[in-house]
Amino acid sequence: VQLQASGGGLVQAGGSLRLSCAASGSIFDIDIMGWYRQAPGNERELVARIFSGGVTNYAASVKGRFTIPRDNANNTMYLQMNSLKPEDTAVYYCNAEIRNWAQKGYLYWGQGTLVTVSS
Repeated sequence: VQLQASGGGLVQAGGSLRLSCAASGSIFDIDIMGWYRQAPGNERELVARIFSGGVTNYAASVKGRFTIPRDNANNTMYLQMNSLKPEDTAVYYCNAEIRNWAQKGYLYWGQGTLVTVSS
């Protein structure tokens, strides 16, 4: 199983970006998908996550600005980031709890994608 994250880049404050995270491989079901971020000198923190039933959780710092749509049919998750602020600058990582056809679940991480918000 692999997670492929994409969509990072440089954007001005107030702008928008959309990140994508696609899971591929031997997948029976994906229970939870989430986005984390890590800014220089900081620990990795949860940004948002979505459960298989559609329930979502957001960090207080992004609530109302970010959404986390999920395309279950294509095992893909997005992070729509609006009204970006310089403090959103970080490397963004996606992860997923994935069950294989033997019904065993594992946690996978994608590679990071850098988001830079200029003031």
